[in-house]
Amino acid sequence: MDGCSLNMTVSALACAISKGKSDAQLAVLAAFFTQLGDSLETIAAGNELCCGQPDGSAVNIT
Repeated sequence: MDGCSLNMTVSALACAISKGKSDAQLAVLAAFFTQLGDSLETIAAGNELCCGQPDGSAVNIT
């Protein structure tokens, strides 16, 4: 999926999720997904730093 398609998909998903939600509910969902994204990025960065591989697998040095 290219960047534009991904962007449009995310935007459409956000619109679908927002239907029938109050502003307070949307704020909680936004905070939740922001924290989820930050946590995933922290895991990915830690895996790369610790193990040298983006997928978290160990580097085999023989």
